[in-house]
Amino acid sequence: MLREIAIFVNKPQQGHLKVSFFGPFYGAYVIFELDTPNYQYAFVTSYNRSYLWLLSRTPQISSELQAHFIHTIKTLGFDTTELIFVSHSKSGPHHEP
Repeated sequence: MLREIAIFVNKPQQGHLKVSFFGPFYGAYVIFELDTPNYQYAFVTSYNRSYLWLLSRTPQISSELQAHFIHTIKTLGFDTTELIFVSHSKSGPHHEP
């Protein structure tokens, strides 16, 4: 049985981990923003910025959080043209402009 593994790359206080979801293969998991007061969301990328996630503890996020995410990643130079926000309804994912 495979299980997820996460290992800190440096210090536990630094949001840089290597994670494995598929056995011996690891990927970078760099947390660049974390909702520290409530731990409700995290903005995550890979070491080379080829992946980008907004992880949330809830199926739906507020429009304010979505706008904050888009503003933050644009400021950091991420390409926002291919963002997909997954809908947890039966209609499926939708693309943002």
